[in-house]
Amino acid sequence: MKSTITTVIAAADNAARFPSASDLESVRGSLERASARMEAAEKLASNYDAVAQEAVDAVYKVNPQGNLGRQPRVCDTEGKEKCKRDFVHYLRLINYALVTGGTGPLDELAINGAKEVYAALSIDPATYVYGLNTLRNRGCAPRDMSAQALAEYNAALDYVANSLG
Repeated sequence: MKSTITTVIAAADNAARFPSASDLESVRGSLERASARMEAAEKLASNYDAVAQEAVDAVYKVNPQGNLGRQPRVCDTEGKEKCKRDFVHYLRLINYALVTGGTGPLDELAINGAKEVYAALSIDPATYVYGLNTLRNRGCAPRDMSAQALAEYNAALDYVANSLG
């Protein structure tokens, strides 16, 4: 998976040069934020289900069908379970991105092709954007995690929401 370090090294290698001072500064910044990212990853890992359920509840509160773009469901519970499964998937990938310090896991496994899949399944990506934004707005420092860890977590949520939106 891509991290800040592997991305910087690959870019320098592709340009047949050593990493520049700005490349190394980027790596330094990533390493300095590593403890905050790890804190956010640990908090998220211990609460995947609860956090995903908050997103699902927010989506279903706005629209009891879960999503206007989906076909009518036989069972409301089935729709909620699938919605929660999707949010858990995004949260796990956000966790991986927090651990690696880069957007590689999100780009490779969450964003590339997501819009095409959602279009094929008649799912409006705005459903997930709304849920992710709800999670972002709900986070609180120091209740949930430190301010820096919350900033790292929110940046990852924003990255996915903006990519889907």
